[in-house]
Amino acid sequence: MRTAVLLGFRLRQEVLEWSGAWWFLLTLVVQAVVAPLIGLFVWSAVYPDDPTIARYYVAIILVTLMTESFEQHTFSERIYDGTLSHELLRPQPVVIGVIGMNLAIRAWLTLLGAPIVLLTGIALRVGFDWSAVLRSTPYILLAAVLVFLWTFLLALTAFWTDRVHAVVGFGSQLVFLFGGTAAPIGLLPDTWRRIAEVLPFYGMNGLPAEIASRGSGSMVYQLIWVVVLVAVVAVVWRIGVRRYTAVGS
Repeated sequence: MRTAVLLGFRLRQEVLEWSGAWWFLLTLVVQAVVAPLIGLFVWSAVYPDDPTIARYYVAIILVTLMTESFEQHTFSERIYDGTLSHELLRPQPVVIGVIGMNLAIRAWLTLLGAPIVLLTGIALRVGFDWSAVLRSTPYILLAAVLVFLWTFLLALTAFWTDRVHAVVGFGSQLVFLFGGTAAPIGLLPDTWRRIAEVLPFYGMNGLPAEIASRGSGSMVYQLIWVVVLVAVVAVVWRIGVRRYTAVGS
């Protein structure tokens, strides 16, 4: 209960703080929708008579806006400038602040990006089965958790390297290639498709988009990867904090 109260307070604080940076937030929206739009144009040209392609990519745009994470900026920079020390001294888990800022940014991106999703859907005359969209909600929530855990895990490499932005950038490319944005994984060659279905990246983008656009899929796969990534993040966090404090920060 105390953790939920602290998270709610931090979320309200971050939403208000980010409300004055809407121009910057708009650049983040543009950055988030560019890759899905490119995928939409490419695959719609390849399969012009398949309406599921447009529906899938409109869903991908929305999922991307709702799950974007920027911990390489919002967290890793605190390691580099030493302000993480203040966070460690507070009587609350450091991750509360990280999650609060993450949720605030996602809320603003979704709000500012919703018109783009709506206009794209109208322009392409995309129709959704709203029962499938409703069923996709828990999948999108798990996707948001997975993207956060993945980005936060990569952001933790700032304890060991000053190249965290390159590390997170590489991780983002893996999500782009194997998560269903570069191409729906059903269109990949069999070998690559099987690999994509095992890796966690499909659960971050492609799976919730497919549920929303086609209405079928398994949530167990996402839950397994949530458990795995939580465990890995916890271990890396403990090791990283010991190293951070050991060098006198």
